[in-house]
Amino acid sequence: MIGRAVMAVDVGLRLRAVTENMKMATSRRSAALPDVTPRLVAVGKTKPAALMIEAYCHGQRHFGENYVQELVEKAADSQILSVCPDIKWHFIGHLQKNNVNKLIGAPNLFMIETIDSIKLADKVNQSWQKKQAAQRLKVMVQVNTSEEDNKHGLSVEETVDTVRHILSNCPCLEFVGLMTIGRYGYDLSQGPNPDFQIEVGATNVRVGSTIFGERTYPNKTGTDEASKEAGEPAEIAGRVTAKAP
Repeated sequence: MIGRAVMAVDVGLRLRAVTENMKMATSRRSAALPDVTPRLVAVGKTKPAALMIEAYCHGQRHFGENYVQELVEKAADSQILSVCPDIKWHFIGHLQKNNVNKLIGAPNLFMIETIDSIKLADKVNQSWQKKQAAQRLKVMVQVNTSEEDNKHGLSVEETVDTVRHILSNCPCLEFVGLMTIGRYGYDLSQGPNPDFQIEVGATNVRVGSTIFGERTYPNKTGTDEASKEAGEPAEIAGRVTAKAP
């Protein structure tokens, strides 16, 4: 099963190439920024569980999914549970409040990267509390730095109040940073897209099709996104930059 799924994609080779690119990018950071290699989150959107297992066997531990149902199904997959005991799932898509309980029930859920309202933070906190987990659930607050109407996320102005609310009123959540998605369709003749330059201090980088191969559905958007965890002195990568609260 695994062999057939990965015949067309050398996941190990692609993972090594991505890791090397990340190391080279971070080596170009300013001396004022921390010398920390970002966490790589491999995004398996639309890809079979077999490819996640293949990546895990090559040392990858953090995996991201955009849709609740897809994450829940993969997290509960019998092969993944058997072969990948240390897997860590990141939810990276838009989360509706009516899907929170389903998501929280997924085995090995590590982080929700897309908290975009105080009400959602409260719902996630309540659901995680009912689960009676030994540790707090890690969360990021999503900021719509590119100010595009077709993207979810808080405005820069709303972000501070939301983070303060999580820190003060959500004891079952651990705020670890801000997540921002850069503008797609950026004119590269103007230079590298600043939203995707991890040299500026990103500590969490999501990569999808570069690892697992192109997706087959139409109207796809970009797959590689960067976010920055709290506690770092660097600025957030994005068209509108902001210090971590």
